[in-house]
Amino acid sequence: MEDEGRILAALDGLTAGFNAHDIDRIMGFFAEDCSLDLPRGPDPHGRRYLGRDAVRRGLMTRFETTPDVHYSEVENFAAGNTGMSRWLLTGTTPAGEKICVRGCDFYTFGNGKVIRKDSYWKIVA
Repeated sequence: MEDEGRILAALDGLTAGFNAHDIDRIMGFFAEDCSLDLPRGPDPHGRRYLGRDAVRRGLMTRFETTPDVHYSEVENFAAGNTGMSRWLLTGTTPAGEKICVRGCDFYTFGNGKVIRKDSYWKIVA
């Protein structure tokens, strides 16, 4: 069983890393055998990245598609080996489109590191 206080601290650190656009800091929270499910992709789970190098590439897409991405109104929760982060994402695409969307990430932790990150967004239409 993971320490819930440690999970909450990791979630705070992840938010700070994302807002600083610091991929090395972010990846410091991930295990070698981690996975990432992004909300958009060809399958019902979105687009899946397996392994640390692939997860890094997947996370970099956030900074490529929204270079000024910022997470605010963050609420973090922890229970057992699960962490959940609810947030408001804002930013601008390279084409100048403004983005403002609510979402959440579900994290699974093992040995103090993220072994799975599963992201969900509200669909703005």
